[in-house]
Amino acid sequence: MTRDRLPGGTHPGRIRLQVADLERSLAYYEGILGLRRLEETGGAASLGADRPLVELRERPGAAPAPRGGRPGLYHFALLVPDRATLGGLARHLAGAGVPLGASDHLVSEALYLRDPDGLGIEVYRDRPRSSWRRRGGQLVMATEPLDLEDLRRAGDGADWDGMPAGTTVGHVHLHVGDLEMAARFYEEGLGLERTVWSYPGALFLSAGGYHHHLGLNTWAASDRPPGEGDARLLEWELLVPDAGAAAAALGSLEGAGHEIERGASGGLVRDPWGTALRLGAEPPAPVDGEAARR
Repeated sequence: MTRDRLPGGTHPGRIRLQVADLERSLAYYEGILGLRRLEETGGAASLGADRPLVELRERPGAAPAPRGGRPGLYHFALLVPDRATLGGLARHLAGAGVPLGASDHLVSEALYLRDPDGLGIEVYRDRPRSSWRRRGGQLVMATEPLDLEDLRRAGDGADWDGMPAGTTVGHVHLHVGDLEMAARFYEEGLGLERTVWSYPGALFLSAGGYHHHLGLNTWAASDRPPGEGDARLLEWELLVPDAGAAAAALGSLEGAGHEIERGASGGLVRDPWGTALRLGAEPPAPVDGEAARR
């Protein structure tokens, strides 16, 4: 039986990654991806636009992520405010000679990259919700070729100055071992709602009618989860509008037999493949001047 759905306003928060070489990763996330360094201390750094989005934690010599994938991170996705921004990034990446993938998903346009440790990144922009189509109760999504030349033209006329204010983590996409087991955890336990379920080997879920806050797939070549010495996703954050919604979701997962590590503003739980999810309430909006220090 499915628990109450997570409320509208639910969205991913920070992404925490383990990397082999902090300075190498900072050069990529700042110089290539266009995030700004907000804080750095003791082998870790926080980056973002007008808010923290990605935290990097160094483990010297961590092994890179395998190309074929394994349980855990497939990619995390940065959502930019408009097509001109995505086009500007596409022009910047072309000028820097950075290899990338590109897809038109009908609801969005997306660029795909890998960081120096082989961890997957998507940067995308949404098409207006009024243009999203449904068929048989589910959203229509696909993976079609993206017209990169047309996208680059949308970013013409402005120098790339990094990720703008309003950039967020739009969704997270995970490799899992079994879609039914994953649905029991993320849909029945956590309370996300499925939006696309006919995509081969994948399931997409969200809160509040978004196309997806979470993607799940069984495409990984390996069934071995990452270990302590691997570059990997340490945890991802899902923020709900208030403490009551966070407590209800954590209680549902606990009732389904999942161990919760509780904290002051929420808790941490691991899915059946060991991927850590930190669930909490949306923090209060920072006062003027505080956002860059969070």
